[in-house]
Amino acid sequence: MSAYLKINDSDNVAVALENLAPNSIIETDGNSLQIKEMIPQKHKFALKAFAPGDALYMYGVLVGEATKKIDKGGLISLKNTKHKTKKVVGKTAEWHWSAPDVSRWKEKTFMGYHRKDGQVGTENIWLFFPLVFCENRNIQTLKKIFDKIIHPTPPDPLEELLHDLVSEPQAKGQIQRQQQQQSPFENVSVRFLTHQGGCGGTREDAQSLAALLAGYVNNPNVAGATVLSLGCQNLEISIFKKALEKNKTAKPLLIFDQQSEGTTEQFLKHIIEASVEEIKKADTTTRQPAPLSKLTIGLECGGSDGFSGITANPALGYVSDQMAALGGKAILAEFPELSGVEQELVNRCSSKEDGEKFLTLMHSYERTAQEAGSGFDMNPSPGNIKDGLITDAMKSAGAAKKAGNAPVASVLDYTEYATAAGISLLCTPGNDVESTTALAGSGANLILFTTGLGTPTGNPITPVVKVGSNSALIEHMPDIIDFDCGTMISKKHSLESVGEALLEHIIAVASGEIQTKATLLQQHDFIPWKRGVSL
Repeated sequence: MSAYLKINDSDNVAVALENLAPNSIIETDGNSLQIKEMIPQKHKFALKAFAPGDALYMYGVLVGEATKKIDKGGLISLKNTKHKTKKVVGKTAEWHWSAPDVSRWKEKTFMGYHRKDGQVGTENIWLFFPLVFCENRNIQTLKKIFDKIIHPTPPDPLEELLHDLVSEPQAKGQIQRQQQQQSPFENVSVRFLTHQGGCGGTREDAQSLAALLAGYVNNPNVAGATVLSLGCQNLEISIFKKALEKNKTAKPLLIFDQQSEGTTEQFLKHIIEASVEEIKKADTTTRQPAPLSKLTIGLECGGSDGFSGITANPALGYVSDQMAALGGKAILAEFPELSGVEQELVNRCSSKEDGEKFLTLMHSYERTAQEAGSGFDMNPSPGNIKDGLITDAMKSAGAAKKAGNAPVASVLDYTEYATAAGISLLCTPGNDVESTTALAGSGANLILFTTGLGTPTGNPITPVVKVGSNSALIEHMPDIIDFDCGTMISKKHSLESVGEALLEHIIAVASGEIQTKATLLQQHDFIPWKRGVSL
């Protein structure tokens, strides 16, 4: 295995694939290069000498500027480098893409839940949620009741540990175990989500939340929903119904208003009786074959490391190109993590209008962040920086690889629903949960989430496949990582072979043959975005 990787021929920095000791010699571009200082694995080093103000290139794009002299073979760090990108004003060239050969996948199907509007779900979920945070307790009460009857589980080892720690000596090891029983529903799952919105804040916040929740109901993984309202909140039932009409959502929907019902017990009794009747109907829907073109894949990264942009993210790019060629959909989110690659993405836009919309959304978002005392340059987290992603542009250049090379078919603002086949760009924060929350609301029926450091993030309605960038991660955190792309380095597996294996894994998850680790852990995260206050 080579000790380093130069990603693009025009790059003047490279990635250490293993720890590089001071004074070690490597061969690059036909010449010998002496490493000047310790270069930790995943970090970058200089392929030439830099003077202050010189530009640093990775992936063939500008990713930073030297702030101090950097010796050839020296470590690239925050002490000598800062974020820098090129200004982009519009499309500069036509995008040319040769679609991959998808004959292997053309006749492949997944087993999904077909909806009346033509969408196909990878799950069949009856969803409970509130229009306002005042109803969170009632949602939690309903969850406790439904979980106890539908899928009771025996105590887990941590519950047993707590029992023994707080019990008298004679009672240790005597925790009573429930008898796990089978769910009365064979084909439908019941899920719940809560949030802190719907009142207070601004009226725009309420409108945005309404659109997001309407997208959840419209998502093909959802069979129908039970919605709880207090009655006096900013997010009125009428606002939510208007948001549903925009997507022309036609699914069973039960809406209950507590201030119209009387006592809490009477309110919850009414909800349970009506909901069970509809859940029984949803349970009659079974999985049927569907072409891969019915998949809408969300593309996400979180807890990224220095290998994310050279293993896991390109593997997602392989899948994205296959989906685009098959007529499916792939959605790339996290606009703060596209800073520095705007020119390529604008050039990839199929229409001038989408290119302009992308730049408008990017510039507006960054201005808002700057007005709040931040900016895209502050996007890399401490974990990112520790593992070699020291500028936002460096992080973005690797993050954009998740969308492959296919033309961009549409650009979506937050809560807009993906309808165009091919690649879509969705305006969301880089924050993991806010972004995955948005991807599900824009129609993703499966989310691919790359990580190099590890994160448990999941979603209430959409399976989240955690894709590791390095093999050590899946060995260290096997309970949260679903798929290993680190074999591209540890075993020299090709991008094509890893991408094909990932697509096979996706089909199995979409068909219900494999449950994601996040699903098994019941990691059902949901955080709406309040515009401008999050990167």
